[in-house]
Amino acid sequence: MRKEIFFVFTLIIFSTPSCTKDNTNTSNTNNTITPIINSAWEQSKGTALLNIQSLICVGSYNFSGGSTGIMKSMDFGGNFVVSNTGNSDITPTRGFTNDGNQIFNCTGKGVFTSTDFGANWISKSNGLSNLLNSGIVYVSPYLFVVTPTGVFSSVDKGNNWISAGLTNIDVRCITSIGNTIFVGTNGSGVYKSSDWGKTWTQINNGLSTSNVRAIETKGNTLFVGGEIGTSVFRSTNEGTNWTQLSGGLPTGSYRGFASNSKYIVAGSFGSGVYYSSDNGDNWTQINNGLKDLSIFDLAFNDKFLLAGTNTQGVFRFDINNLK
Repeated sequence: MRKEIFFVFTLIIFSTPSCTKDNTNTSNTNNTITPIINSAWEQSKGTALLNIQSLICVGSYNFSGGSTGIMKSMDFGGNFVVSNTGNSDITPTRGFTNDGNQIFNCTGKGVFTSTDFGANWISKSNGLSNLLNSGIVYVSPYLFVVTPTGVFSSVDKGNNWISAGLTNIDVRCITSIGNTIFVGTNGSGVYKSSDWGKTWTQINNGLSTSNVRAIETKGNTLFVGGEIGTSVFRSTNEGTNWTQLSGGLPTGSYRGFASNSKYIVAGSFGSGVYYSSDNGDNWTQINNGLKDLSIFDLAFNDKFLLAGTNTQGVFRFDINNLK
């Protein structure tokens, strides 16, 4: 999804984490779930019993956000500590993004930003008519945030916001391919804009769900998570057509994704985590060690895949055990 908050010192370059994987080939063509049984998730210390709704990995910094605010890890997700100064009114943190110099998050009470890797957060909500935010993304030079009453954009790193369309539509998630913005909605499917939100086009051909709670790009491929009874949908032509995926991926509601150059990973609400190394044709279940199979978000750092769960905090999975 991508997912909803983060700031100054010496100029710091945020690098996108990379990932490698290893293990047996698990090609599925008949919806049979093939689990990886010799590898296990481990629970991140400091997060037990927490609701985690969003994750981001920025260089050596890993952030999680949920109903109790923001936490930070500097050991690849092994240990998390509270990192919520300035975000004093605890409210769900629903998404993160960064622009290379600062981190942004969106919450139930607006947008916050940090220039010191989460040591301090500053409210940046001037012009937002709805502070209940669901997702955030930075596409230079714009910052976009989505809400239950439409999309908002900022060209000054969140200092000022203006409406960017889809007024009175419940928008839940946002991503981009190049300068094209894609959003998922609750009730209206998927829209895209190629003019920074001035106009939007509904793109639902082949999409058998109107409720989209998660959206992800892997290169030029789009993935969205459907409602209960559907699954994950894929588009290879920027939303002109959609295909529902199976290949070992069960039906259900999907709330979180992560991707890098090798993998697309999907988190279901009730069935755990699945990954694919062939762009979504075949999927492998990796649930061993997870204490909660309801997944809100996923993220890669250089060594681990992180999962944010509904009731049991953050878990990490060694990416060398992916194959």
